[in-house]
Amino acid sequence: MSRQPHIDNPFKGPLLLMALCLFIGLGALAQQPDKRHVTPVKPETNQVKPPPKGTDEKIIQQYISGDSAAAVAEARKDSLRRVYKHYPLLTDFSVGLNFAEPLFMIFGQSYGNVDVNATLNMWNRLQPTIELGLGWANSSPEDEDFSYKCKPSPYFKVGVNYNFMFKNSPDYQALFGLRLGYSPFSYDMTYTISSTNYQNVSGQSSYALWGEAGIGLKVKLWDRLSMGWMARYHGIFNYGKSEDSSPWFVPGYGPRTGSLGFSFSIYYTLPIRSRAKIAISPDEAITTNNQNQNRL
Repeated sequence: MSRQPHIDNPFKGPLLLMALCLFIGLGALAQQPDKRHVTPVKPETNQVKPPPKGTDEKIIQQYISGDSAAAVAEARKDSLRRVYKHYPLLTDFSVGLNFAEPLFMIFGQSYGNVDVNATLNMWNRLQPTIELGLGWANSSPEDEDFSYKCKPSPYFKVGVNYNFMFKNSPDYQALFGLRLGYSPFSYDMTYTISSTNYQNVSGQSSYALWGEAGIGLKVKLWDRLSMGWMARYHGIFNYGKSEDSSPWFVPGYGPRTGSLGFSFSIYYTLPIRSRAKIAISPDEAITTNNQNQNRL
């Protein structure tokens, strides 16, 4: 019986070496301790954090009582109060002189009105105002067959302005105004019938009641001096007329058939109460609001 020759496997040595290395590596890995990542959990606490320094007394009381929701809401309101200025009920008082139409008379206008006005600024928002003045005319209107004279006669206006810039300084205002005006007056008219024939209507007594709506601006000039102007749309509610004539000009109003007016005034303002507010800028107030929210 013949024996087969033995053939050595050339890969046997490397395979044994690789198996030995794998066995040693697994053993070393098995001996390493188990490492786990643990996320720390903040323990619950019933402690109430103290309110930030400078917090309003009302908010502090809400902290003490444990009403945290109300404290958060009030803290936010308190921050807004620091951003938006709140002016007192009686902010200031202004007196002014309206001389727009005397300026127009320099350029040929044949009638005019001039008045003094007084305005009380409330909350830097609502402004009750009164105007007292004189109006006069000496005119021969174009395309008309009469001349008209009105001696200086008084007129009165009462009304209110609304300041759209109430959150800003009273030194600068954007206004919407309403007025109710009244004037008792007398006038003379001379009708031209022909080149040699005239009819005089003298000493006619009349009155007029009218309303106005206007928009305007007021800006500070220097210290307590400021200037302002207002464009006005107006209309007559009622006026007195006779069988012989109707008034052409109304003191404080202008030509009776007109619908537009303009005023230009110089004001002197007297502060009633201090305008000083919480000494904090808007950026600081917003930062304070964020700090309050983080601490709550």
